[in-house]
Amino acid sequence: MSKKNGLADPSRLKPFDADDKRLLRVVIETPKGSRNKFAFDPDDHIFELKKVLPAGMTFPYDFGFVPSTEADDGDPVDVLVLMDEPAFAGCVLSCRPIGVIEGEQGDKKDKERNDRIVAVEKDAHSWADIKTIDDLGKEFCRELEEFFVNYHKLSGEKYRVLGVKGPDQARKLVKSGMR
Repeated sequence: MSKKNGLADPSRLKPFDADDKRLLRVVIETPKGSRNKFAFDPDDHIFELKKVLPAGMTFPYDFGFVPSTEADDGDPVDVLVLMDEPAFAGCVLSCRPIGVIEGEQGDKKDKERNDRIVAVEKDAHSWADIKTIDDLGKEFCRELEEFFVNYHKLSGEKYRVLGVKGPDQARKLVKSGMR
């Protein structure tokens, strides 16, 4: 293998934890509380600033992707991670999927799916009792949905939530996206 400058490519890691196949590996791109949206560029092996959210709007939780997957939108499968403290861009976490927010983005004639898995970091104390997305409560889930709707609105895109499903559907999404 030749040596290259920059980071190793975290997008090529295995999608499931080697010791516990129920756990997803998630590469964090954007930490909780950040106004900056980062994305990993696998060609240059760098984390790149993609956009800056307006004042007063931040990522509610750590946001990243499942490595070695490709979703319908052409990007890796997205994951919103609930944990006690923010991680950092490039950090790899082992997470329990608790559900998925199913959605689509685009206009009336050009729509594509853009689902977001919701997961809990395996050692998160504050979230230890959360087993499914329903355990979060309707209001909490509505707020997560609204974040994604408003996030897309900033780019002039429409995002519509199609439904919220449990952990089995989240695992199916990862398995169907494995490459």
